[in-house]
Amino acid sequence: MINGYELIVLLIIAAVVLGPERLPGYAAQLAQLVRRGRELLRDTQERVNTELGDDLDWESLDPRRYDPRRIVREALSEELPPRQRKTPDARKPPSSPDQGPVAFDDEAT
Repeated sequence: MINGYELIVLLIIAAVVLGPERLPGYAAQLAQLVRRGRELLRDTQERVNTELGDDLDWESLDPRRYDPRRIVREALSEELPPRQRKTPDARKPPSSPDQGPVAFDDEAT
């Protein structure tokens, strides 16, 4: 953003560089560009409102809601239900429910 002081400095530099004879022409072109930009934004807003409707929830489309840092922070701050840990029996080899016990190969590398 340009503050008031910087705008005055830019106008003075433009007046010196362009000269007083060409400055009004460039100012008129700038004003026309700003008007065309405003018309474009207004037309775009009207088109979005007609195509999406007036009942659109703009807050649900806010990209700041989907900030990955915020999502991770909220996920880490949630209270998790206590987990029930199952400790595997070291004496028994793991088994698959449909195949029975898993075979162990001493010579496999």
